[in-house]
Amino acid sequence: MTKPELQNNNYINREISWLQFNARVLQEASDENVPLIERLRFLGIFSNNLDEFFKVRYATVKRIVEAGKGGKNALGGIKAKELLEIITQIVIKQQSKSLEILNTIHQRLEDENIYIIDENQIDDAQHDFIKKYFLTKVSPALVTIILNDSVVLPNLKDSGAYLAVRMLMCNDERQFALVEIPKSFNRFVELPKDGEKSYIIMIDDLLRHCLSDIFNIFDYKSISAHMIKITRDGELDFESDLSKSFIEKISDSVKHRKIGEPVRFVYDKTIDQETLQYLMTKMGIDDTDSIIPGGRYHNRRDYMGFPSLGRNDLLYNKIEALPIKGLSLEASIFEAIKEKDYLLQAPYQTFSYVVKFLREAALDPSVKTIKITIYRLAEISHVASSLINAAINGKSVTVSIELQARFDEQANIDYAQQMEGEGINLIFGVTGLKVHSKMCVVEREEGKKLKRYGFVSTGNFNESTAKIYTDYTLFTSDQRILKDVNKIFSFFETNYKIYTYKHLITSPHNTQKEIFKLIDAEIEAVKNGELGYIRLKMNSISSYKMVDKLYEASRAGVKIQMIVRGICCLIPGVKGMSENIEVISVVDKFLEHSRVYIFGNNGDSKIYISSADWMTRNIDNRVEVSCPIYDDDIKKEIIETFNISWSDNVKARLLGESQENNYKINDKEKVRSQFATYDYYLKKLDS
Repeated sequence: MTKPELQNNNYINREISWLQFNARVLQEASDENVPLIERLRFLGIFSNNLDEFFKVRYATVKRIVEAGKGGKNALGGIKAKELLEIITQIVIKQQSKSLEILNTIHQRLEDENIYIIDENQIDDAQHDFIKKYFLTKVSPALVTIILNDSVVLPNLKDSGAYLAVRMLMCNDERQFALVEIPKSFNRFVELPKDGEKSYIIMIDDLLRHCLSDIFNIFDYKSISAHMIKITRDGELDFESDLSKSFIEKISDSVKHRKIGEPVRFVYDKTIDQETLQYLMTKMGIDDTDSIIPGGRYHNRRDYMGFPSLGRNDLLYNKIEALPIKGLSLEASIFEAIKEKDYLLQAPYQTFSYVVKFLREAALDPSVKTIKITIYRLAEISHVASSLINAAINGKSVTVSIELQARFDEQANIDYAQQMEGEGINLIFGVTGLKVHSKMCVVEREEGKKLKRYGFVSTGNFNESTAKIYTDYTLFTSDQRILKDVNKIFSFFETNYKIYTYKHLITSPHNTQKEIFKLIDAEIEAVKNGELGYIRLKMNSISSYKMVDKLYEASRAGVKIQMIVRGICCLIPGVKGMSENIEVISVVDKFLEHSRVYIFGNNGDSKIYISSADWMTRNIDNRVEVSCPIYDDDIKKEIIETFNISWSDNVKARLLGESQENNYKINDKEKVRSQFATYDYYLKKLDS
């Protein structure tokens, strides 16, 4: 990839940086050391990421173009229209690379006696199985759209996959149709085994094999089918109807998203031009949309669900989530955290402690109130059921639930309605702000006083993602911290009041100001001849103000180490600007999701865990919480696990000036940080 144009040579454009992050995901799919089926699943993650990118970021840039604006200041020095073209060219190259990787994986699968066959490779026994499967399971659920000039094309589903069918009729006329690939079925149909050989056919090819059954009422000479996919603008647009509740407005907006403006059109590059032009005209695809010629199959995100086929040897070994030393699932969590703070790092340690805390609160007669923020819940949520249980037991339960958690809106709406029906007090955030903080506070009657217990986390209270996302959760009875947490819930109820927080750093109130103070303290330390250093771990950094402040610290001589999984608009290692900043990105088995800020503070480290990345939205437009770590043992644990991540020389990539994703290689002993972190916690149990 050619080096992108930079604004004053100070920043990487965030969209380009994000695409480079997705290239790191693609590297995992191409890595011969990653188990084969896991490689397929990384291809699925790459594709799913790209879908969301087009729905959100590409759509945003397109809106800038359509508004007639240049957008250079907001887009890192690149004009919006130029950026759309750059994005499309990068994506075309990445899609081509992903197709090469897919073909290689298919060959490796055949070496393992796993065959993914198409409609031209079906034998007689498989034909009989497929026919029966089609007639009994697929055909009744099939949606087929017959196209003609007089009928308006129905809105195609966002990110839905369709077979574009062209029939040459016996009278030499053309008839076009669309067959929707059913989402209700697994994309991969397992065929009967032949000895040691496993066979899979994609449902797309199963439909191609059965075209004659679908279109048997048409008198055609030839028939062909090629896949297409459309991606729509994923932004939510709200009505101003005062008669509707907030839940109704969100629900209506989610439904409207289904007919949002198209932003990307992907098609099988072997499709004939007549069919392609007919469809593009019908769908209103124009030159501001990203038009991408692709391979035979789209929606490769479905590979995230590729069947295991009983082949554990082609998967990562499952880890058993570990207990936390000193904290028991069979005893009172409140009594344990009354004595000291405890830290949970998922997925290395079990998320069950979070559920156990809430279940204990739901049953404990001394617990009077429970307050919690919710951003994304699991499909089947024990967190939600525990809160409902608490309400049934007469506790005062307050849930701040974010109905605008992107692409999880409907699930949150469903849970919100269920909880509301059980008498839970629901708060739908703050006008103009997303509530992204992750926290819970419980008030328990002890003697004549109320004592608070709670937890603050870097991640969602979601049992499913806790198995694959790395996140910290601090369990505490520290009244200083929990008093501040309680103030945030007061802010939700009376958000016209600005509260003062003595311990938590909060957005949108004071994140930038307080972080700047901490950075200034490191700058001052260097000026006084002390060692000033900053160590940061986050998902993304795109706020130019935060980047500029780190540049200022670097110029002053502060040593800065950063682990950034995703977007990084900061350019490290530039003489006179950022020579004291190093940045790596770790992409591996688990998704790195925790946010940690470590400041030297003259040898007495100040450490925060946070829900906030250093992006403008997290600092100015969301409710976020950064929580101080006061326990010395937990401070030591966070520093040691940061050191493990920083030492990674297997899955760490160096983010340099052009973000080319070169692996961090050195002569030191090999450290694969996620595996080493698990071993670290395993050893702590024996210590």
